[in-house]
Amino acid sequence: MSMKSAPAKGPRGGGPGMWHGGFGVVAKPNNFKSSLKRLIKEIQSDGRKIYLVLTLLVISVVTGLIGPKIIGHATNLIIYGFIGSKLPAGIPKAQLILRAHNSFGAFANIINSPDVIPGSGVNFSKVFHYLLIVGILYILSSLLSWWQLYTMAGITQRTVFRLRLKCEEKISKVPLSYFDTGSRGDILSRVTNDLDNLGMSIQQSFSQTLNSLLTVLVILGIMFWISPYLALISLIAIPLSVIISIRIGKRSQKEFGAQWSWIGKLNGHIEEMLTGHSLVRVFGHRQKALADFNELNESVYKTSFKAQFISGIIQPATTLITNAIYVLIAVVGGWFVVNGSITIGDVQAFIQYSRQFSFPLAQLAGLVNTIQSGVASAERVFEFLDAPEEVIDQPKAQITRAKGEVVFDQVSFRYKEDIPLIENLNLKVKPGQTIAIVGPTGAGKTTLVNLMMRFYELNSGKILIDGIDAKDLSRDQLRKQFGMVLQDTWLFTGTMAENIAFGADNPSRAQIEEAAKAANIDHFLRSLPEGYDSLLTDDSAAISNGERQLLTIARAFIADPPILILDEATSSVDTRTEVLVQKAMARLRQGRTSFVIAHRLSTIVDADVILVMNNGSLIEQGSHQELMAKHGFYYDLYEAQFASALE
Repeated sequence: MSMKSAPAKGPRGGGPGMWHGGFGVVAKPNNFKSSLKRLIKEIQSDGRKIYLVLTLLVISVVTGLIGPKIIGHATNLIIYGFIGSKLPAGIPKAQLILRAHNSFGAFANIINSPDVIPGSGVNFSKVFHYLLIVGILYILSSLLSWWQLYTMAGITQRTVFRLRLKCEEKISKVPLSYFDTGSRGDILSRVTNDLDNLGMSIQQSFSQTLNSLLTVLVILGIMFWISPYLALISLIAIPLSVIISIRIGKRSQKEFGAQWSWIGKLNGHIEEMLTGHSLVRVFGHRQKALADFNELNESVYKTSFKAQFISGIIQPATTLITNAIYVLIAVVGGWFVVNGSITIGDVQAFIQYSRQFSFPLAQLAGLVNTIQSGVASAERVFEFLDAPEEVIDQPKAQITRAKGEVVFDQVSFRYKEDIPLIENLNLKVKPGQTIAIVGPTGAGKTTLVNLMMRFYELNSGKILIDGIDAKDLSRDQLRKQFGMVLQDTWLFTGTMAENIAFGADNPSRAQIEEAAKAANIDHFLRSLPEGYDSLLTDDSAAISNGERQLLTIARAFIADPPILILDEATSSVDTRTEVLVQKAMARLRQGRTSFVIAHRLSTIVDADVILVMNNGSLIEQGSHQELMAKHGFYYDLYEAQFASALE
């Protein structure tokens, strides 16, 4: 299924609208907490997998962060063993041994390295032993991280799969009024773009957020364990970086908003010029179109430059703060080494942890956009899933194939409670009759058809099919009695034969060809290179509007319904094709009850009964001759069309 996207109006989590460590412009959910809780419940359907992800995440982070501490002890082995200096007085060897055995047991011996003997020379065997352990830990951390990401990808796709399935089921449950009152493009965007964005956001934000938070906590713990004073110095970077990010971020938000506004205008201009390319050239507006494009493109360039430049200041500004903190840590740490309260290896490890500490903080800031975008998409999807549904069927009767008798008994309907549309409509249609429905735009012609098929429920009265109240039949069983040929021809991507076969369950090739012959489209299909197997797309320009209409008539033939609805089926075809369509529809109507909605009154003069509607009321009823003899509303309509045709 193809979809034309509307011009972009703003970034949706990512792209130019985001920057590392900042606060980009994203769609914010109206109710963040409730939408996030509901999304988490959806994810929790994979409960065991979630626990596995958390376990792998914890082990992966911890094993990956032990490395710098062990490397620091390897550094102590080299420096203190080579230069013969004494260990710092503040951390005697006995204390190291005691801490090793009391805190972590045998594994802590590796972390705390109680075997440094000053002046004994460098024990390279022990150094390589430490480096080997670090290498194994890093490899283990990477493998566990890969396993965790693989598992999380499965959780994400299963969550999106379940939501997509719910959306597909929801489409068949919401009433027609939901689509009439809302933008179909917006609905389509919810079940496609928003679900895709949601999946991407879950994949990126869930594991990365937990990873960053856990990394920050573990690093903080190790940093305070190594030196509480140096840890406090490192924490100075956090509020400074946040303040800078917020202040610059507010300015960049305005620029990003302007950027995406101009991008939307540029996309709209390009779409208009491409759609009407031929007319632009015919009327000689190519230079003006190019000038307008250059003006819009220049505006996009200027606003994009400002947005990217301002947002780009954040990273070097926070990097400057971080580097200043590194210098301060190095100076204070060196003083502590000289003072004998910390080892050189621990200072080295602390600097490594300090560098690692800044990355998850920046990552968390950047994930704010992704999380907001994902929750906003989730909220839109949940709004669709919470939309009111059709009243659940409670069938009290069954019907296999209707004879075609339709009775409207005191039918009243209104879209809005205070604005009546159809009031106390009474009508009896005999099997096999052709009923034409005419009237000005908004008279209620299409509404009458929708009420028959229960796309809308009556406010009062009854519609009887062969004497059975339509409400006593299931919607599926009721709608199987109808076949429709509409003004807007709907065809899908597939072969010509598949489009015709859509009207029946597994029809044979012979039935498809017979339906095409009845619809006067067989000759055209056989003239195509692939015949009935020629590929057709929903917006294909390879066939004319008339040929598309004949395909939909063939589809109605193969469905073989007892009741037909023909809604302005010839309004968009030429005169020659109209003759073919009229012949096909006349053949299709034989032996069936037919409701024909028409604006061209010349096409329905042979109808058994003509219903004239205005403002939702049935104001006239009868044959063409009877209505013309009355010199009423129908007479005026017919004479107006006839006069305009002569002109």
